[in-house]
Amino acid sequence: MTERMRRVDEVLKEVLSEAIPGLKDPRIGFVTVTGVRTTADLKEATVYVSVLGGEAKLRRTLEGLEAARGLLQARVNSELRLRRTPQLTFEYDPSVERGVRMTQLIDELAPDGPAEP
Repeated sequence: MTERMRRVDEVLKEVLSEAIPGLKDPRIGFVTVTGVRTTADLKEATVYVSVLGGEAKLRRTLEGLEAARGLLQARVNSELRLRRTPQLTFEYDPSVERGVRMTQLIDELAPDGPAEP
């Protein structure tokens, strides 16, 4: 990935992170944009999100984000002024959930206190 594409991905992540909390769709819960991956031709961008809540909340949030895709693309277009505005798709990023689970497992394996000599 080129440095330019990394910058585009990072700016897209920033713009979307600011725009999503302002959406008024009740289906959209607490969302964190964890990353963006844009194709080299800027036609498509996959937005990776983490959602607080269970499976049902995740499903509803992704539906709400898909419904707001046009509004979010318009926001990206007005903020970035790219020659071509990428088509956004939203995918769940399980890495945050995996990280929390790993921390729990480590805590379960760790001794309760310092070992006595």
